Amino acid sequence: MSGQDKPQGVPGQQQHKDSHGTEKEMSPKPQYDAPWYKGSGKLEGKVALITGGDSGIGRSVAILFAREGANVAIVYFKNDHDAEETKSMIEKEGRKCLPIKGDISQKQFCTQAVQKTVETFKHLDILVNNAAVQFPQESIEDISEEQLDTTFRTNIYSMFFLTQSAMPHLKKSEAGCVINTTSVTTFKGNPKLLDYASTKGAIVGFTRSLAQNLASSGIRVNGIAPGPIWTPLIPSTFSKEKVENFGKNVPMERPGQPEECAPAYVYLASKDSSYMTGQVLHINGGNSY
Repeated sequence: MSGQDKPQGVPGQQQHKDSHGTEKEMSPKPQYDAPWYKGSGKLEGKVALITGGDSGIGRSVAILFAREGANVAIVYFKNDHDAEETKSMIEKEGRKCLPIKGDISQKQFCTQAVQKTVETFKHLDILVNNAAVQFPQESIEDISEEQLDTTFRTNIYSMFFLTQSAMPHLKKSEAGCVINTTSVTTFKGNPKLLDYASTKGAIVGFTRSLAQNLASSGIRVNGIAPGPIWTPLIPSTFSKEKVENFGKNVPMERPGQPEECAPAYVYLASKDSSYMTGQVLHINGGNSY
């Protein structure tokens, strides 16, 4: 990526209150298609299931996986427009896309999502646990039991549910792997995202422990901890002032773009990372802890 091609800071926009966010309402749009990235068949013939694959980081990962030769199932909550747009982008890469709509906080749906993926593509090689929600609160006293339950069920319970359902299929794959999205918040902390940061910390523990549990089976498990990335989650959950200053507090003084995260997911999904498991890659604009 040349200096002229590097994404610049993101100006503020009108906030749209929706804990899951939507790509179509964002201005400026996130950069997700990575025109500078050239595929080389690293995932040829593979099948990936990506949660939160309709927008943000998940969308960019889905596109680059397709560019590398994989067919992709994208799980999304409710934004049909975003999901169809992502499907179209994947098909432009010459690969197939299966959009699956539902709530990953529910075990039954997670089981069905894996079943639909395997029924459609006949196998499953890569599971990307990426979807998450966040609900900023000023004080721990403001976090209701309902919010706590929603955050944990969506962000970490879903990873258990999906991985459990995917395991029989990943064990049959010659290159089975799991990639979990954690966050800078679990390493740096965030005073207004107590429950979110807690789930992201749990994801790190889950990643490291599952990697040890599955090492002998040949299934690799790794994670990625994004810093301030311009995705629908940001304007949908933060105040206008927070959005206007989003990403300015890191050494690179700007938010990252989904397309700046996606190549790392390709790396972890491919043979390039064949001797890596139980690790977390930090893509955060220069943050250190």
